[in-house]
Amino acid sequence: MQVDTSAMPEVPVAVLLAGGRGSRLHELTEDRAKPAVAFGSRHRIVDFTLENLRRSGLGQVLVATQYCAGPLEDYLNRCWRPVFGTGLRLRRAAGTGMAGRSYEGTADAVWKNAAEIDALCPREVVVLSADHVYAMDYGPMIAAHRASGAAVTIAADVVPLAEARAFGCVEATAAGRILAFAEKPRTPPAMAGDPGRALVSMGIYVFDWAWLRERLRRDAADPASAHDFGHDILPGAVAQGEAQVFRSEGPGGRPFYWRDVGTLDAFRETWLAFETGAPCPVPEGAGLGLRARGVTDPRVAAALRQADAALDDEGSVVPLAGRRAERAELVASVVMPGARLAEGCRLRRVILAPGVRLAEGMVIGHDPQEDARWFRVTPGGTTLVTPQMLARRAMVLPGQLPLAPRPPMTQEPATC
Repeated sequence: MQVDTSAMPEVPVAVLLAGGRGSRLHELTEDRAKPAVAFGSRHRIVDFTLENLRRSGLGQVLVATQYCAGPLEDYLNRCWRPVFGTGLRLRRAAGTGMAGRSYEGTADAVWKNAAEIDALCPREVVVLSADHVYAMDYGPMIAAHRASGAAVTIAADVVPLAEARAFGCVEATAAGRILAFAEKPRTPPAMAGDPGRALVSMGIYVFDWAWLRERLRRDAADPASAHDFGHDILPGAVAQGEAQVFRSEGPGGRPFYWRDVGTLDAFRETWLAFETGAPCPVPEGAGLGLRARGVTDPRVAAALRQADAALDDEGSVVPLAGRRAERAELVASVVMPGARLAEGCRLRRVILAPGVRLAEGMVIGHDPQEDARWFRVTPGGTTLVTPQMLARRAMVLPGQLPLAPRPPMTQEPATC
């Protein structure tokens, strides 16, 4: 399924910011960038944004990678290269590793690739975060940006006021002109006439490239700048009256579904929302849907069963969903691909990370104080369990050994 770019004149270039670790996901991002973390049994977080680009007809995509980029780049080449072809450009920050900082900020990631963007001669650049879960056609936003005459258009959504401190907050006129922008303020501003909610940036921007390039050039020369869109570029555009807000709508007039899965609580809750019925369309790009290919070699079939995996259309090994015993009790819990739990396990508000194997009768999520001795428990009540945590627990508690661990097959080995 290729990208159809015929529906839009002067198709913009997309820049996908995919270099972040996502530190609030803690151990889930120890060996991979946040966009590469599994989401559901068939996808990664990054799939949602890439599928949006495909559906929107944006075929030139520059992906800026940095933290532990190897697993993400391998995945993009395997699953998304067939969709975008040579239009998919992976640009890793030079000399990066687990703690690499060659891209000094989100704006710097675009600036350091400015020459390559120039070569594509775009009228606009669409800058996107690679780690949000939503479905959106970017075409109406691009059209609204062109009609407004603004230098930058920011996509925004509404969140409860208590959650707004984690986002860039927007204040705008009824016509959409942005009056104020504050990145992660301590006291978020409420929406006019709606004191319980705030208007926040979704991390989706449409810029006039000529305007942005000049601002990035000035920003790169400013030693006091953090080289960040939220802290440095957008506030300047707002101060000059050059910024417009765009509010997207869900299909059929339904509320628009957009989630930042940057915390363990949000990750678990959003995953569960898709298990009970997809709140927005799921990615369908080429290379993503697994098919049960016939395997005639009994040795290969046995190895796939042991690995909880299947073969995709290219013959590559792709993991299946986590396995749970029939008589296990799961309440508001996530079993990530490659995790297993035995008979009699009882879980409440738990995330089982890839590679976890729970022994028979294990109870997690019912005693927060006991869980906190061994696992990561969030203030919101989510408990994350990893193979390493279980191994440490087994060393301290005789007779509490988990099932023999096996190498997790759900995500490629890290090549940072």
